[in-house]
Amino acid sequence: MKIALLCKSDSTGGAAVVTFRLMNALRRKGIDARMIVAEKKSDSPWVIEAASGNSVRFPFIAERLRIFFANGFNRKTLFQIDTASDGVPLHRIPFIKEADFICLNWVNQGMLSIKGLRKLAAIGKPLVWTMHDMWNMTGICHHAGSCRHFLSSGGECGNCPLLGNRAAANDISHKTWLRKQKLYAETDIHFVAVSNWLAETARRSSLMKDANISVIPNAFPINASTLKNLKEDSLSDSSPLKKIIFGAARIDDPVKGHHTLVEATRILAEKYPEESKNLELVTFGTLKDPEALKDVAIRHKHLGRISPEEIRAVYESGAVVVSTSAWETLPGTLIEGQAWGCVPVALNHGGQPDIIDHTQTGYLAPWSDDVKENALRIAEGIIWGLKNRDTVKDRMQRSVIEKFAEDSVADQYLQLFKNL
Repeated sequence: MKIALLCKSDSTGGAAVVTFRLMNALRRKGIDARMIVAEKKSDSPWVIEAASGNSVRFPFIAERLRIFFANGFNRKTLFQIDTASDGVPLHRIPFIKEADFICLNWVNQGMLSIKGLRKLAAIGKPLVWTMHDMWNMTGICHHAGSCRHFLSSGGECGNCPLLGNRAAANDISHKTWLRKQKLYAETDIHFVAVSNWLAETARRSSLMKDANISVIPNAFPINASTLKNLKEDSLSDSSPLKKIIFGAARIDDPVKGHHTLVEATRILAEKYPEESKNLELVTFGTLKDPEALKDVAIRHKHLGRISPEEIRAVYESGAVVVSTSAWETLPGTLIEGQAWGCVPVALNHGGQPDIIDHTQTGYLAPWSDDVKENALRIAEGIIWGLKNRDTVKDRMQRSVIEKFAEDSVADQYLQLFKNL
């Protein structure tokens, strides 16, 4: 069996990382799986560059210019929008023509156009599209936030909040919505959602209410033998400092809720003064605004951007891993934290329930539209996690193996391919 996994990159971004893991897991099972990417950074011989140089840059720049004009030359939302207006001619790549299945992943920013997707479909191979965010069910955005235009009750996208004063009933979000609607009606695509929440949201959308959707989580590189090799001292509470881990590709991305995190540290300092003396917040990832975390009220260390090889050591040194995101599909930091011994603490606003069984494998706080209320619940969850870490540690690590181990996820995809 030959599987072509299409993704913008083989290493940049969460979708790229989990797709790369899936490729390797499928190959271990004897499947000829290869990634087709626009941006190759690994040295894997199984990753194929779709094109090089200007062949990749031109569609990327062309799409950005169209968006820049459509959003009123607003740099702030330039990369929050994708229209799939331009792309690379992937249908010409020999391995894609040979493949038994074509599996799309995150293919935006000039990699694959809607027209190009039609040409892929014309090859006649089954198409599987793994959704890593909400783009498939909306007009142009990856995170709908508080907007409800994409839902069945909202009718059709248009008057997009991301377009500011350029928003209109027939704006670029509506036009892209219509192109997707026509594509879905005329093309046989089986969608995979990486969390139950994402699948349920898609089924409530006007674009995907009738789509074929399966739920298969992202793969994580862990198994029972990996856990047996963990150093016991790295999971103990012998250190005088209890570390709270918070990481993201970009920490001050508004979706990640860093304001809630900062407010939670203030609550910890005020409400739990004795405990907070021994707490340290450890953050990793890029910061567009260096001042974003200046008001953290407890001891704080920022590691900046770290490599995947360094992440495990960070989690092993921690006690709790926190997500304060306003919205998440399936937050990988919580899965990684669980695996390496950190109790996950998060808001119940997305795919988090697929990871956390409240008070059994972590702490899942109810979501509120109020930042201070969310911060209070996160602070309470952190204290709970510190007190109950020894109790839930083994249980949460077993949960990661059962739900997210690479071999298990690969088997689920193989079953889907066989069914198709």
